[in-house]
Amino acid sequence: MASSLGSCVSSLRSTNALLSSSISILDNGHFELLPESSLHTAQSQLLGTLTPELESLLNRISTHLDKLERREQALIARSELLEGRIGEERRASAASGGWGARGSGGLGKGREPSSVGMKGESKEALRLKQARAKKERLSYAVERLTLQAQQRERQLRMSIAAT
Repeated sequence: MASSLGSCVSSLRSTNALLSSSISILDNGHFELLPESSLHTAQSQLLGTLTPELESLLNRISTHLDKLERREQALIARSELLEGRIGEERRASAASGGWGARGSGGLGKGREPSSVGMKGESKEALRLKQARAKKERLSYAVERLTLQAQQRERQLRMSIAAT
């Protein structure tokens, strides 16, 4: 029985030592609790520090996205303009009979049709054909100018929106 009481006493002493060390750890402040007001103050300071930085980053991202959008619209407008020019060139070459027809004996600007170059067409039919070609060139020029004006309007709207 003395041995069982001795083991109980030693167990009690070790438990007491463990309890004492636990109390000293808690007293040293390792597990110190903060008051709620201190926690809110720290949160507001952190929020005050991070908010301007986040807003700055978001503004930079927004500005960059606006620039990319303007660039995309400018490239789309340029593409449309170039497509219009390519289409105009193709139509002009088809109307004149090919790419080399302008410089080699064909009718150019300000030239009158000669009797040799007419090949069965009357002068009136040739004038009508020239007038149609001129009308077509002018309509494409108007279309091109319209596209350029639309592009400049977009750029102006984007620059106004950016400021």
